[in-house]
Amino acid sequence: MQDKRDWILVGMMGAGKSTVGRELARLSERNFADTDSLLQNRFGRSISQIFDVYGEATFRDHEHSILKGLEPEGRVLATGGGIVLREDNWEELRRLGTTIFLETPIETLIERLAVSRKKRPLLEREDWQEALRDLYSRREPLYRKADHTWLFTGNLSESCAHELFLQLKELT
Repeated sequence: MQDKRDWILVGMMGAGKSTVGRELARLSERNFADTDSLLQNRFGRSISQIFDVYGEATFRDHEHSILKGLEPEGRVLATGGGIVLREDNWEELRRLGTTIFLETPIETLIERLAVSRKKRPLLEREDWQEALRDLYSRREPLYRKADHTWLFTGNLSESCAHELFLQLKELT
């Protein structure tokens, strides 16, 4: 019987939470969910549009509401990079399952985000690399509150998710 506690991936934008999460779900035969996708479905808009129209505070309030509405089901849950900013989100994350910080060096994040086609509302500026460094320095201590840390460097691949899967099987 499958564990009902979710495996919850936290980390910076570009860390690979969604990419690794989908593969981890496939390997573990768990469902996959992404809080950003759930928010997009709720609003009928992209994350960038939600930020533009409603602002970050409203986005964060709905992000919390999404978490509160979930029940543990043994899924793999990828989260938005800023979900760790609210202490009450940590209560919900812990209620749902085991948190895993996908630690990624800042230079790797910059490389990935430089070629990403995905819009990142908090990086829509000329000095986006400096903004990313600032976000990382402020968020990293919060990510470290996760139950486990998994260091990802270089390219995201199936083998990364496979290694994490084997580790999680031992830990949970």
